[in-house]
Amino acid sequence: MKLLLDTHIWIWGVASPDRLTRRVKTALGSASNELWLSPISVWEFLVLVEKGNLKLDRPAVSWVEAALAAPGMLRDAPMTREVAIESRRVPLPYQDPADRFIAATALVQGLTLVTADERLLAVKSLPTLANR
Repeated sequence: MKLLLDTHIWIWGVASPDRLTRRVKTALGSASNELWLSPISVWEFLVLVEKGNLKLDRPAVSWVEAALAAPGMLRDAPMTREVAIESRRVPLPYQDPADRFIAATALVQGLTLVTADERLLAVKSLPTLANR
């Protein structure tokens, strides 16, 4: 299965794996699954740090570089024109640009979104793996 990690799932997997359910941990640890990350998640992480919503033990860019170099190599989910167009079609009742791009990426690239976000889990057309 091709899994796209929502931003919080990526962060939790690196910094707080105890927040992941057994099912999600198993899926992320399975060699038969591909793990994907949107560049929007890296951007969203950096914004959260800049706003003071996340506290780190090192500079944010160093944290990202270490997280991306960790075992379980993440593939870059491409940002394409199709993703940009789909981001406006995703049936979300709110305008969060990060969620829109991440959901659109999953849809366009044929990926299953791993998330705990109930608003994303409620999108019927979006393939998801729930962390609940």
